[in-house]
Amino acid sequence: MIHVGIGYDIHPLAEGRKLVLGGVEIPHPQGLVGHSDADALMHAICDAVLGALGEPDIGHFFKNTDARWLNSPSKVFLQEAARQVAFHQGRLVNIDATILAEEPKIAPYLQRMKFNIAEALNLNVRWVGVKATTNERLGAIGRHEGIAAMAVAAVDLPE
Repeated sequence: MIHVGIGYDIHPLAEGRKLVLGGVEIPHPQGLVGHSDADALMHAICDAVLGALGEPDIGHFFKNTDARWLNSPSKVFLQEAARQVAFHQGRLVNIDATILAEEPKIAPYLQRMKFNIAEALNLNVRWVGVKATTNERLGAIGRHEGIAAMAVAAVDLPE
């Protein structure tokens, strides 16, 4: 039976941080603030996968008060989500995600992001969709205060 989960994440931008999305470091004067590498795209995907399994969100597995995860690459979180799929005797079917950012331009990095996500989840890259859009200069994202991502995941689970 196919189960679907959704995920959303947003992080503020600040100087002095690296901008990492989909495991790709993107040259930009500001980066995302968070306990880990603050990769909003991978965090949203992780929550989508966990949601499809009926599990709690990423914070349940990787508390932002735990020093082990300080500046940790979010690939680790996706690998755990994949382990959870296997634990539930499931099969990840596909991922679709969208990044919401006014800048920088994301398109040149999308293919590398897809490969990083597919590798972390042990999923064929053809079944990973990653897109980017702006927020049309509206709200916090439109004011360049942060970057968000949303994702859906489909997991085939035994009945």
